[in-house]
Amino acid sequence: MSKRSRAHKTPPHSPSDVTDHHRLDSRAEDSRFIHEALKGDDAAYKKLMKKYHDAIFNFIYRMVRDKHQVEDLTQEAFIKAFNSLKSFNEEYAFSTWLYKIATNNCIDYIRKRKLQTYSIDKPIESKDSDYAFELPDDSYEADKDIISDQRSKLLVEAIAKLPEKYKRVIRLRHVEERSYEEIAKQLKLPIGTVKAHIFRARELLYKALRDKIRNY
Repeated sequence: MSKRSRAHKTPPHSPSDVTDHHRLDSRAEDSRFIHEALKGDDAAYKKLMKKYHDAIFNFIYRMVRDKHQVEDLTQEAFIKAFNSLKSFNEEYAFSTWLYKIATNNCIDYIRKRKLQTYSIDKPIESKDSDYAFELPDDSYEADKDIISDQRSKLLVEAIAKLPEKYKRVIRLRHVEERSYEEIAKQLKLPIGTVKAHIFRARELLYKALRDKIRNY
């Protein structure tokens, strides 16, 4: 090889260059999905959820350690993110924003149940995001009975207004506390369909209750 050829040879990319390039590609893809979703493209929402579902699921599991609750908390995180998508600031990574929503969701869950499932002195970090989680050392104060009763009443009323196919899965999941596998077996549905129905039911409940619940 001549000196001239060697002089013009492109140097190999470093691992950090490859990682940075991958992140830029991923953020560009997220941006495209977000814009499509905001225009009403349901497929774009599904693509975002498919892309980040497993990462968020594993992240939440490391905090909660209750596999029966992890899928519920994962779905709730996506529902809250999708319902607030208009407020997302694209100066930041979508994954970072999503992890923060998932974290806040878990904090609420942990506080309400006074769970001590991991050390609060050791932050939880994800390789997919620059977001680190640390539970604030605040004491939990239970809601007053009257507030709890009113919220329960609003929830029961909202569930009653759901389409039948969503109503039955929500009741099996949250009233009878059945697992996803048990619901799928009882209704003779694929487990993926059960999860999709529960996700859609929660989304409808969230939209119906988000303004009402703030008053209690």
